[in-house]
Amino acid sequence: MKKIVDKLRKECFLEKEEFIDLIQKRNDDCFEYMSSLARIEREKVFGKKVYIRGLIEFTNYCKNDCFYCGIRKSNKNAVRYRLNEEDILECCKQGYELGFRTFVLQGGEDFYYSDELLCHIVENIKKNYGDCAVTLSVGERSYQSYKRLFECGADRYLLRHETASEEHYKKLHPSDLSLENRKQCLFNLKEIGYQVGCGFMVGSPYQTVENIVDDLFFINDLKPHMIGIGPFISHCDTKFADFANGSVELTLFLLSVLRLMFNRVLLPATTALGTLDPNGREKGILAGANVIMPNLSPVSVRKKYSLYDNKICTGDEAAECNICVRNRIKKIGYEVVEERGDY
Repeated sequence: MKKIVDKLRKECFLEKEEFIDLIQKRNDDCFEYMSSLARIEREKVFGKKVYIRGLIEFTNYCKNDCFYCGIRKSNKNAVRYRLNEEDILECCKQGYELGFRTFVLQGGEDFYYSDELLCHIVENIKKNYGDCAVTLSVGERSYQSYKRLFECGADRYLLRHETASEEHYKKLHPSDLSLENRKQCLFNLKEIGYQVGCGFMVGSPYQTVENIVDDLFFINDLKPHMIGIGPFISHCDTKFADFANGSVELTLFLLSVLRLMFNRVLLPATTALGTLDPNGREKGILAGANVIMPNLSPVSVRKKYSLYDNKICTGDEAAECNICVRNRIKKIGYEVVEERGDY
């Protein structure tokens, strides 16, 4: 396995069968070797820096009915909410005072937030905090919508593709959603000029090793600026409620794979990792990640943004969460920095 890892580090890519072997035959020694190389590659570019993004979950309304998601439109138990512009700007104010220089506006696909309203929000954030980046994560929209939001000042866009396999996609989504359209959205975003993030769930229902390799091939074609992966976690109000959660170990392994494929990419240690493992985010950093996304949403709505069960940090104030994250990252030899952290 060492030879395959060395080839991945040297060439930043593998043949399909090599990726399959690497994943299927992985062991502790292989992971230790690969993660050590991933840290070297990450530190060549970023040193010991870890970037923080302030996550603002501003709406849990969604027009879609993805089978795995706790805020899917058919979940009658979801307690819906929307933050207004004043609420969002207050989150940014608190975040700025705490040292955040990127704000991530994430929500379901909620077209209550028209292009006009989102543009107004983005413009006001940029007006008040001109040294900050604004990242949007609001799903599939038209090319014209993405372009307008970019021209209003949005810098980055996160849109997880979730799976690059058509067959697997259909097992996770209703028939009115299209993998082809989702992929096209990502290429549109990149063409417009956004720093673009894609990603997938590790261990989602019916996922095979071949599906994961398809994801790696798609990501290599897209060449995004950000890649977000995290273990699948079930939600009690979905059709996958009884499915097993994804593997923390495999997620960490794939973080190292991605770091060796893309040494400059912005790679989060996700909340889902921290939900399944008390030290999951720290382990993510040690596997090659370099981004953490603490929650700046008002405490009153955090439990309502329930994509999956038992999500961490739903009761912490932003300041508490910020201090905790900084201290935990410092303990493993890295430093949270107050920078935009552009690609």
